Amino acid sequence: MPITRPNVIFIVLDSFRQDHVSFYNPHSPCPTPNLDALARESIVFENCYPEGLPTIPVRTCWLTGERTLVNRPWQPLAPEDRSVAELLSDEGYLTALFTDCYHYFKPGMNLHRGFRVWEWVRGQEYDSYRSAPLRRLKVEDHCKDTYTPEWRRIVETALKNIEEFETAEDHYCARLARLAGDWAAANASQQPIFLWVDSFDPHEPWTPPPEFDRFTDPGYRGKRLILPPGGPASAHFSEEEIAYIRGLYAGECAYVDHYVGVLLTRLKQLGLYDSSLIILIADHGHPLADHGKFLKGGDRLYNELLKVPFMMRFPGGVYGGQRVDALASFHDVLPTLLDAIGLGNNLDALPGRSLLPLIRGEVSEVRQAIICGYHEAPDRVIRDRVWSYIRRPEGQPDELYNLVEDPKERVNLIDRYPREAQRLASMFGALYRIRGAPVKGVQGRYEVAHTGAG
Repeated sequence: MPITRPNVIFIVLDSFRQDHVSFYNPHSPCPTPNLDALARESIVFENCYPEGLPTIPVRTCWLTGERTLVNRPWQPLAPEDRSVAELLSDEGYLTALFTDCYHYFKPGMNLHRGFRVWEWVRGQEYDSYRSAPLRRLKVEDHCKDTYTPEWRRIVETALKNIEEFETAEDHYCARLARLAGDWAAANASQQPIFLWVDSFDPHEPWTPPPEFDRFTDPGYRGKRLILPPGGPASAHFSEEEIAYIRGLYAGECAYVDHYVGVLLTRLKQLGLYDSSLIILIADHGHPLADHGKFLKGGDRLYNELLKVPFMMRFPGGVYGGQRVDALASFHDVLPTLLDAIGLGNNLDALPGRSLLPLIRGEVSEVRQAIICGYHEAPDRVIRDRVWSYIRRPEGQPDELYNLVEDPKERVNLIDRYPREAQRLASMFGALYRIRGAPVKGVQGRYEVAHTGAG
């Protein structure tokens, strides 16, 4: 008899910070009732981290299970890669991809490889989708005088793409939920299905529909700063403007939460919700000047970038209601997916580890530490459940934070606890560009030499 396998629904939210999901953080800047409802029926992971950042290396990791920090920069799938879409197609799944992440469909990219059906929503971020001059929106209303001409052109591109939007239903995540739901309705009888829904929101630019723009100061009269440049925020923005930008991001998160709810409701109506393994995850968070800078970057390896929502709802809600704080890495996601649907005989071919033993309570951990960074950047972060060690380039002091006592990572303890930093550094060798060199304290390497930590 043929093996009956569950449907798989894989939902990606780009740049969604863990602390903006109210299930994780009761003091979240915005409510997320739909993510919270899914979380209550899921296994919720507190400490699953990206390895190789940002957008495309993360998706390559999820799609192939391969590690991307050491030898995989931002690039298309390699000829020898075997994606999960190809694997599940061979196992009888009908596979489909719906995304507005425009990096998938840039010329030369091929991350849709192996999907039977794919559809792309154009216009996000710098996607030069529309070329007609602006008629209603004005670039100067969205830019500071300190913005460079190049950055002003980027803002203008984003404005051209959204100028015709009239209601929330015109926005990207709404259209994506509608496309994915319509496909699921038309194909619900062809089970098992593998549906990958990849929302670029709440990635910048932050243009929440008016009904979700509820988290900015109603008395604010400044410019609508939908796309702040990177670098020191204080060079461009006042405290009032920084608060406004953060409010736009919160509104964007609330809007995404709503349309995730729309999609999940559609799946319930189709009878697919309870028969599916549903995975929801973000590729990374987003710095909001928490440590002085907006936007992502190889030097911003703090909780606001690294901590993401990750939840798995098993068919029938099995294992639901658990919170797992054990360490995991993104290359553990695909092994866990395969193990969960009965394809665990593939796991020896993958570098990651199935998290099912954690979920079933058979083990208390699968990793002692994780490492993360950008392939092209020299900075690396190594973490266990207590400490976060950030290795900086030569000439810059390293950083060490106690994540339990100081989750906002305000107090650098590198000079007080160099042995903890060296312990973490020793877990990953020269292939990760750690190279085993002595940790570099704030007061300089002469102090570290006296501690014996070198």
